[in-house]
Amino acid sequence: MTLPLELDHIVVRRDGRNIVDDVSFVVSPDQNWLVLGANGSGKTTLLRVASMYEHPTTGTVRVLGEQLGRTDVRQLRRRVGYASAALAAQFRAELTAVEIVMTARYAALEPWWHRYDDADRARALDCLGQMDVERFADRPLGSLSSGEQQRVFLARTLMTDPGVILLDEPSARLDLGGRERLVHALDDLASNPDAPPFVLVTHHVDEVPAGVSHALLLRDGRAIESGPIDEALTAESLSACFDMPINLERRGDGRFTAWSSH
Repeated sequence: MTLPLELDHIVVRRDGRNIVDDVSFVVSPDQNWLVLGANGSGKTTLLRVASMYEHPTTGTVRVLGEQLGRTDVRQLRRRVGYASAALAAQFRAELTAVEIVMTARYAALEPWWHRYDDADRARALDCLGQMDVERFADRPLGSLSSGEQQRVFLARTLMTDPGVILLDEPSARLDLGGRERLVHALDDLASNPDAPPFVLVTHHVDEVPAGVSHALLLRDGRAIESGPIDEALTAESLSACFDMPINLERRGDGRFTAWSSH
């Protein structure tokens, strides 16, 4: 069985400090992972390594059976759905939603870098429809709300039928309504048996979709818990993760709520 993602003893060292410090985890095809931690815990760096935009100082990265350093990452990135605020900021506001989604076919930032046909546009429209933003297909990115933009970039992750989707804080900058629509979209993705597994990076447990099956908790670059979410995400592990007493409740709908004891 080809595993979507394998990170083995990953270390990322900068200026003499380990930003990621000996972290390992494996994503199986039937799993959706949460990577949780405070700001500065190494979450985004770890996801950049997983998406092959950054090389680890030491450790082994395998994506869809291919090992980083022994494969053409330009081709492999086309098989990975990736969304982050840093990536989104590189797109021109004048590009339309459908153009942005189509660029994923070649992991590009501009539609004029490659040729696209009617089949590409149809596929992009289908992806926008899955995120309930098809009506914005011909609208410039800059004319959309933050929540609408995020769903466009989520649609972009689906364009190439990826083997795994990596999401770096997709609800950043969203208001409550935008966040909830995004969480519901991710829930739909998690409940679709034909959808690829995803890894969601966040520091807010209340935006974790009910369909997330596993969790990795980071503190100061190190993994403090990893495994099935009901075992890894507890009040005790969350308190250790954020270095303060925190209560945690899982509601009847599968969503989490957390609050400080002080």
